[in-house]
Amino acid sequence: MKIAFFDTKPYDTVEFTPLCAQYGYEIKYFDHHLNPDTAPLAAGYDAVCAFVGDILNEAVITQLAREKVGLAALRCAGYNNVNLQAAWEKIKVVRVPAYSPAAVAEHAMALLMCLNRKLHRAYIRTRDNNFNINGFLGFDLRGKTAGVVGAGRIGRIFMEVCRGFGMHVLVYDPKPSPGGDVAFVSPEELYTRSDIISLHCPLTPDTHYMIGRDSLSRMKPGVLLINTSRGGLIDTDSLIEALKSGRVGGAGLDVYEEEEGYFFEDHSNRFVDDDDLARLLTFPNVLLTSHQGFFTREAMHAIAETTMENVRAYMQGRPLENEVCWKCPN
Repeated sequence: MKIAFFDTKPYDTVEFTPLCAQYGYEIKYFDHHLNPDTAPLAAGYDAVCAFVGDILNEAVITQLAREKVGLAALRCAGYNNVNLQAAWEKIKVVRVPAYSPAAVAEHAMALLMCLNRKLHRAYIRTRDNNFNINGFLGFDLRGKTAGVVGAGRIGRIFMEVCRGFGMHVLVYDPKPSPGGDVAFVSPEELYTRSDIISLHCPLTPDTHYMIGRDSLSRMKPGVLLINTSRGGLIDTDSLIEALKSGRVGGAGLDVYEEEEGYFFEDHSNRFVDDDDLARLLTFPNVLLTSHQGFFTREAMHAIAETTMENVRAYMQGRPLENEVCWKCPN
């Protein structure tokens, strides 16, 4: 089994190299993203391993199929970067549906706490020997209402964390599952009642720009918005306007809708030529991290193990438990 591994970072090799040796697979690491220009590098390989910034559109799928690549193993949960219709009956696609939901939920809470108590600004100020606390006023989380969009594994752990702080929790999910002490409400009720809104849902045609001009206008003035899911859930232009007007009191973002080419890369020696991203970085009440919510030791190990088990199942002709496809239930 030969695997072409795209968008490689040093931390990837730490986890994947010993596992490939254990399974007896040959792996070739490429620094490049998988896209129409780099897809020919997969020639002679049985599978490609891709991440969130890689592109598996129709052109890439066609090229991979032409090179007899039979499997695209995504080392992530999301698959909105894959054209599943183009892949149908040409190449199998598998993913890692769950690795460490606690990692992402805890990062969402870290963003919320840091944003609320202005810790990112306080750190910079005290490093400059300025110990003035003016402008750092926050609020107690206890007694506040957290609106959680998405009641999957990550969303439910985030609810637990919020309750641990003594917060009231409202939840919206298009497919609510009964049971437990979850208070499912409509999107409208969640927007109007929540002091904090945290997004924990996948990016689909139905959820694309679910946070836009209309939904933002119905939120409480000063609401804090947290997104650790996918950047395309939020219309960035509308968010910027809501930040300027004060409708949104702050945003903690681990994702951005046009993050490809920026996130996971070092651009410290160049300017940001994405106007919306550059604008977000100017707001003192915006805390932006580079899609690191998943990044814990436990999560990285689980991602590598599940990815290799997906590859093993494919090689052995077993049912692909974590397959995603155009005409099969996901």
